Amino acid sequence: MIPRERVRNIGISAHIDSGKTTLSERILFYTGRIHAIEEVRGGGKGATMDFMPEEKLHGITITSAATTCQWHDTQINLIDTPGHVDFTIEVERALRVLDGAVMVLCAVAGVQSQSITVDRQMKRYRVPRLAFINKMDRMGANPFRVVQAMRDRLALNAVLLQYPIGSEDQFLGVIDLVEMQANYFQGENGENWVKQPIPAALEAEATQAREKLLDALSLFSEPMTQMLLAGEEIPPELIWETIRQATLNLELTPVLLGSAFKNKGVQNLLDAIALYLPSPVDREVVKTSESVSLYPHPDAALVALAFKLTLESFGQLTYTRIYSGTLKPGNTVYNSRTGQRVQIGRLVQMHANKREEVKIAVAGDIVALLGVDCASGDTFCAGEPLVSLERMFVPEPVITLAVTPKKQEDSDRLSKALNRFQREDPTFRLSIDPESGATLISGMGELHLEIYLERIQREYNAEVYVGTPAVAYRETINQRATFDYRLKKQSGGPGQFAHITGWIEPTNEPFVFENRVVGGAIPKEYIPACEKGFREAIASGQLEGYPVTGVKVVLEGGSYHPIDSSELAFRSAAHQALEKAIANAKPYILEPIMLVEVETPNELMGRVQGDLSSRRGLLLGSQTMQGYTVIRAEVPLVRMFGYSTDLRSLTSGIATFSMEFACYRQSSTSASK
Repeated sequence: MIPRERVRNIGISAHIDSGKTTLSERILFYTGRIHAIEEVRGGGKGATMDFMPEEKLHGITITSAATTCQWHDTQINLIDTPGHVDFTIEVERALRVLDGAVMVLCAVAGVQSQSITVDRQMKRYRVPRLAFINKMDRMGANPFRVVQAMRDRLALNAVLLQYPIGSEDQFLGVIDLVEMQANYFQGENGENWVKQPIPAALEAEATQAREKLLDALSLFSEPMTQMLLAGEEIPPELIWETIRQATLNLELTPVLLGSAFKNKGVQNLLDAIALYLPSPVDREVVKTSESVSLYPHPDAALVALAFKLTLESFGQLTYTRIYSGTLKPGNTVYNSRTGQRVQIGRLVQMHANKREEVKIAVAGDIVALLGVDCASGDTFCAGEPLVSLERMFVPEPVITLAVTPKKQEDSDRLSKALNRFQREDPTFRLSIDPESGATLISGMGELHLEIYLERIQREYNAEVYVGTPAVAYRETINQRATFDYRLKKQSGGPGQFAHITGWIEPTNEPFVFENRVVGGAIPKEYIPACEKGFREAIASGQLEGYPVTGVKVVLEGGSYHPIDSSELAFRSAAHQALEKAIANAKPYILEPIMLVEVETPNELMGRVQGDLSSRRGLLLGSQTMQGYTVIRAEVPLVRMFGYSTDLRSLTSGIATFSMEFACYRQSSTSASK
């Protein structure tokens, strides 16, 4: 078993089309995991980590893929995550269980919309990261501008560890500012990593860049500060250790350069992963819901988190991170959510969609369990106490489609497909329209649902009719309102009695319930029933029947009857009381607003801005680069359906765009539009 100090659990995350999967392919090649490089787009077999037919068809990563490789004496467990915002849950659940991350940025486009989302996710789970500025070979590449954007837009203390040798089509390699050597990558696939003296023409610039690096690092090292003041040479070992500690403390983001497609700079990144990113023992102590501290020790009691599920022909494949203890086939563990015993059958290590049997998994490992029945986010424990690890953040869907089977024989297949997808993907929701009885599927965007519709046809051979997209509107309240509701029913025999008082007010949280009942005005056993009634009431609003959000309910008092009061009575009273209170709190409709970034040639900027304005878009600003402009705007989702087709027509297919959910805002038009 490899020592835990030499294990790295890392993810590769970025904005779409920044080169994550291309980078992953090179990492697998240089570590000897694969013996030939395949490209994301190129007509071959496709990249190793993009194994789904839909990924090969669309040329994008849809589902996160895990693999394990070895770089010198370090084991790297790597997860390649999607860049498209519609599949952001894949990034969310990967970062939930990883110890470190590589954030990939395009040397031309820099910090893009999904870069901001990925940064927010990394900060949510306090994941130390390196940054890799990719595509240094592209026209307009400017790593210094990207580093400044990381500081300005992401508030990161980004520090360059390298200096480029040329750029664009003249990008030849990088200068290591720690060892002060030029690094070149020769051979057909850049496999010959050659270190040479710095070119004379770049000596002055490299020396100046090194001084900036040491100046930034001296803030984190007293010995380095003293050596700099004394004019002494700083040893590489001190620089490496200072970078590592500042990175682990989330005080520094080391930045490296390269071109994955041109096979340059990837070996330096692998060295940096081993040098600077945390091992399982370096991460903060994991806290559970029961305030039990977990340490990544193989001899401790087992605690593991199921963070991703896929359903296959043999049963369920459960991706699991071991946080403490040891797991072997044949072990019996407990699911802390259900309290049920679970027998562990086979353990496998994943290499994209291939499985390799393992006989033991210890703290710090990421493995998959075969045939275990559980839900995503469940915690497995060896025994008492049954602790629960923090579940991941799951964003709410923003778009809904109605699907109807074309033929009777398609009905069962469709049902199987939808139930499977809902179980695998927490952002894919399934419901029934109460009026029409139609099956509704909800997701994070048009592409998200389009992929599932393709899979329904390919994997289940089911054909469906698809309704027009519907926006996931919400309702909320504008002011405080009180309630004083008395439920009293008598119909021979036991009656129903419940009396509750309190108030509601707007809040930034989706729903908050606060119990302020004192003196036993309402018995404690009825309080959960009240909360359940309140939650039922916000499932459907007063205006158009959309779910209600942003409501705080304060239960202040009431009264009860020793015989006629029951949980059902208080639940019904709470439901009806809240409905009346919402009606008095000036409710209004919220619509989802999307953050849109359009990259367009300069000469078409006015045309694109005018079109966004016509869609009720709020222009946030633009950034002009070499030959093109990036326009940022907030636009209601309802006006963005079919935008990719419209943008192609508007710009003759030249402009590109990305879109992600920004916020809910009061609708300026009726919800029916």
